[in-house]
Amino acid sequence: MEKARLRQQVIADHLSPGPVFQRADLVASPCLAGDSASYARTAGYDDDVVIVSARRSALTKARRGGFKDTLPDDILAPVLRAVVEEAGVRPEEVGDIIVGTVLAPGSQRASECRMAALFAGFPDTVPVRTVNRQCSSGLQAVADVAASIKAGYYKIGIGAGLESMTVNPMAWEGSVNPKVEMNQKAQDCLLPMGITSENVAERFGVNRQEQDDVAVKSHRKAAAATASGRFRDEIVPISTKIVDPKTGDEKPIVVSVDDGIRPGATAADLAKLKPAFKKGGTTTAGNSSQVSDGAGAVLLMTRGEALRRGIPILGVFRSFSVVGVDPAIMGVGPAVAIPAAVSAAGVELDDIDLFEINEAFASQFTYCARKLELDEEKINVNGGALALGHPLGATGARCVATLLHEMKRRGVDCRFGVVSMCIGTGMGAAAVFERGDYVCPLTNAKQA
Repeated sequence: MEKARLRQQVIADHLSPGPVFQRADLVASPCLAGDSASYARTAGYDDDVVIVSARRSALTKARRGGFKDTLPDDILAPVLRAVVEEAGVRPEEVGDIIVGTVLAPGSQRASECRMAALFAGFPDTVPVRTVNRQCSSGLQAVADVAASIKAGYYKIGIGAGLESMTVNPMAWEGSVNPKVEMNQKAQDCLLPMGITSENVAERFGVNRQEQDDVAVKSHRKAAAATASGRFRDEIVPISTKIVDPKTGDEKPIVVSVDDGIRPGATAADLAKLKPAFKKGGTTTAGNSSQVSDGAGAVLLMTRGEALRRGIPILGVFRSFSVVGVDPAIMGVGPAVAIPAAVSAAGVELDDIDLFEINEAFASQFTYCARKLELDEEKINVNGGALALGHPLGATGARCVATLLHEMKRRGVDCRFGVVSMCIGTGMGAAAVFERGDYVCPLTNAKQA
């Protein structure tokens, strides 16, 4: 009887002129979605944080690709401009822009990101800051904006990511604290990422052939996605220049396609490559992510704001988790972070329809998928970093864009998606997203 009374009250509230779900005892009403999990709302429907635009640049090979002669702020600016234009939001309405970025000196990159926003047409009244959680920085930026919107700091914000591994290659500056000799975990934070990949492969039995096979599949899926135009809605074409290293001649170009994909890659070809990090090892240039240049941006707001403006909703931000793991095997991070994020969202692993898991190395990607017993048909369906590249600070935002556009394409058969990655020094991050047009505010029931 109590359940029936609650449902009647929900219907009465829905039909009344006031907003839906203001009563505290109705916020966590039973879910009628039919999923296996006890999924229930923890906030009013209009207070959901939603994504209304998610775009990215093409990803290009560092030092050799389409952005090798392009400054970082000139990669980011067009992407920032694209998300507000696509959603029909005036730049001055954005409450904050947070950019995930890793390799550049902090104060310099902060200035470059501020300049990029100004180049993109944002007025000087719109603030900008950067965030660095290494490979998850782009996703962290999205999560920080979502948290700020949830806290009521502003209604509209942009979480973005940027990296030019051409301009800022990976390097350690200054001396290392000698205390690391007395703390093995701290010492392991300094391990080359390739060695952590070898550690994962050895400890968990991921052999060379498995790693090469994963790389070949990534390239084939990315090539198929490119050929069929599946990246067209997420990539922002960027007009720039390329300089001939021999003559110095400049040529205008438009970068609109990921240029690290090798459609003809075969396991036989990859088997010829020598180990890159350890004699007798299994991690090679072919089964490691590519160093790349690129940017991504995600425009978020409250659902109520999107509905008021009539902006189509691409996705709903449901949860975010970051975990710590052993620095010596940092690549296992997603295997721990994904269950944490899924649990925080109130769903179960079997309810997730798509996964975008960053392929930092084929060894760690293989281990994580195996450990979680994930369906291969749900993971990186359009390829991953082994083929597309891994511009460290931009990867999280890129994965969000790729995931949400694929969920939109799949429609009614795709409700929940996950973005996850491992993080240098031993962490993992993951976020759960829901397809934007899926849930009815009255019944929380599935919709076509």
